[in-house]
Parts: sequence; structure tokens; C-alpha cells
Amino acid sequence: MMEHVNRVALIGTGAVGSSYAFALLNQGVADELVLIDLHKDKAEGDAMDLNHGLAFAPANKKIWFGSYEDCELADIVVITAGANQKPGETRLDLLEKNTAIFKTIVESVMRSGFDGIFIVATNPVDILTYMTREFSGLPVNKVIGSGTILDTARLRFQLSEYFNVDTRNVHAYIMGEHGDSELPVWSHANVGGRSVFDRIQDHPDKYDITDLDTIFEQVRDAAYHIIERKGATHYGIAMGLVRLTKAVLHNENAVLTISGYVNGSYGVDDLYIGVPAIVNRKGITEIIQLDLNEEEKGKFTESASILKTTMEPVLKKYLNKDPQAGKK
Repeated sequence: MMEHVNRVALIGTGAVGSSYAFALLNQGVADELVLIDLHKDKAEGDAMDLNHGLAFAPANKKIWFGSYEDCELADIVVITAGANQKPGETRLDLLEKNTAIFKTIVESVMRSGFDGIFIVATNPVDILTYMTREFSGLPVNKVIGSGTILDTARLRFQLSEYFNVDTRNVHAYIMGEHGDSELPVWSHANVGGRSVFDRIQDHPDKYDITDLDTIFEQVRDAAYHIIERKGATHYGIAMGLVRLTKAVLHNENAVLTISGYVNGSYGVDDLYIGVPAIVNRKGITEIIQLDLNEEEKGKFTESASILKTTMEPVLKKYLNKDPQAGKK
């Protein structure tokens, strides 16, 4: 029996895609990486450049510029292709143009015979993850969006700066839409196992509960500030995508805040939205139902409602689906 070789197919070698490929190489994740992009010269150049770094990588890897046919044997197809968010533009503003792009991409991947796991990073990620599931026909557990994995990392960083504690010892979640309606789950945020509220009470001379509002605003608006300064965000999400890739390929049963399919949990039906979930080789195996307080429940419901309303035009145009009718 031949030993299984882990193959990742990356579609889109723009800022996010190339950053992901570089992070994947540096962390020694996957045995094979195929780059697919309409801009052939750019993708070929990336493959050449990455290969020249193999001598310094933690593990050997086969890297090449390929085509959709190479997706047939891929364990994971990561999609970062699509129009980028411009200054002053929201993630949801990208919906119509990126849905059209995704229809072509996903159908091309599926024609190869692909039966692995999709990881979607393109914005608006929650809705495009839903559309990827619809266009592909794959089970919901095999289609994953990056969701609020980056927002959660941003929250952990901001809290670590505030409390002067290593980011890896801060645990907190951002849930809901990856966008303006997302929410912090303060009721489950802790530093070293101690609630952030208790931590603030421990040192009233240093911390104030009202600072949490400012911290969340910094998290929610981080992409806008980065885009204003450098035109795009790509390093943070690339690291998040590698983390998600590792969770799948290494069968980790990791808990990550991804865009997962919710149909009943949190009072929401037939929607991909940012929630904590268990991820392994099968994809998403469980949506974790957190015990949210009343304020958090209301904000999550509102976020889900915004996503539902926003996706109505593409559901009707591409799927001839009535969003009020529930799951088809």
C-alpha cells in the first residue's frame, strides 16, 4: 500500500494566497502544494521562489504551478481568490462579484473529481462558504470558512497587550459574521483560566471594565485600519489558514472559531457563520454550543439576521432559492 501524501491545492496567489503558501512552507505543513491562478506568470514565479527556500524549510515539500485537474487528489482546496476589499468598502460589498468568481472556481474544482475539504478565505467569507457548499454539493462538514478565526486571534492579542500576558495564555472568542456585526463573547473570555472580569477586579488600579469596549472596537475595525495603511491584510489570515490546515491534516480535533454550518444551534437555521467548532480530518465534526448570556444571544441573532438578509440576492440569482423557506 502506498503511503498517503497530503496535498493542498491553493486557488489564488494574491497577497493572502502567497502569504499562506509561505507560512505553509515555513511550518512544514503538507507534503505537496499546488498553486492555481489565472495569472500564470505570478503563480509560476511564486512556485519557483518557494522552491528555492526548501533548503531552509523544516520538511521537504513538492511545490508547483498546476491546474484544476490537480485538485482531484487534493486533501484540501484552499480558496483565497477573488476581488479584494478596498478602502471604505465593507466585506459584504464584495458579495456579488466574488459569488460569480466562486461559481466558476468551485465547479472547475469539482469537475476534477475532488472529494476533499474546502477551506474558504475570500470575503464575505460566511456567505461565500455557504455558496461553496451549494456549488460543490459536498456535505456541510467538508466545507469550512475561515470565519472569525482571525478576529479571535486579534482579540486574544489585544487582551494579551492589555493584561501583559502571553497571547497563547488568553482564551476568548469572536462569533457571528466575519465583519461589522461580529460580537465578543466576554462571558467565556479568560486569562490563564481566570475570567477577564475577575482579572479586572483583581487589579482595579490598573484595569477598568469599560476598556473592554475599546478593545473590541480595535478588533472589529482592525482590517479597515490595516487596509488604510498598507492596502490589504494578509499575514494574520495566512497564519490562521495554516492553523486550520494543520487541524485537518493532523486530525487534531482542534477547537477553532471558523465559519461552520449552523442549522438549529444558537437558534439559527441554514447558515454559515462564525462559531467555535471541532475540526479534524473529516472537517467540522461538531459545532460547540456555548452558553451565551442574553446580550450575546441577541447580538448573535442580529448578526445572523444581517447575513441572511445580505445573501438573499445571490441565493435567488444563483440558486433560485427562497431564503425564507429554510434549507432546501
